[in-house]
Amino acid sequence: MKGYKLRFEIWGLLLFLAIMMPNFIWFAVPAPNDILRADTVTGGVDAIASVSQVLMVAALCVIANEKKDAIRITPLIAAVLICCLLYFASWIAYYAGIVNVAVILGLTLFPCLAFMFFAIDRKNMIAVIPISVFSICHLIYGVVNFII
Repeated sequence: MKGYKLRFEIWGLLLFLAIMMPNFIWFAVPAPNDILRADTVTGGVDAIASVSQVLMVAALCVIANEKKDAIRITPLIAAVLICCLLYFASWIAYYAGIVNVAVILGLTLFPCLAFMFFAIDRKNMIAVIPISVFSICHLIYGVVNFII
């Protein structure tokens, strides 16, 4: 843990809230052809995903590497922004009634990649661990429940 400090990271919180915004809308306003409300068949994986998601958010929001640069547009931050835009586009498609492999993978992979690119840019390798676990579980959930 050398080089890491406990410190509130507003950018980590803002990224998490941005990624969660479509989910908050979805909780309140169901989409047409809303397959995401179906019962899950991956309960154990979902439980691991939930724990790793809490750890991921905690690591992104309260752990900082002292060697990180000030936030600015870098290729990794550009990748974060692109992943967010593609994630939002996937939600728009989902609400337009489009439910296919590309949309499900967009809803599954783009938020995970956004968090991963952000953690790497911020030199927060501690956050990479729960992000990796969450990403694997989230992908399993999406594929098993909605693709195969």
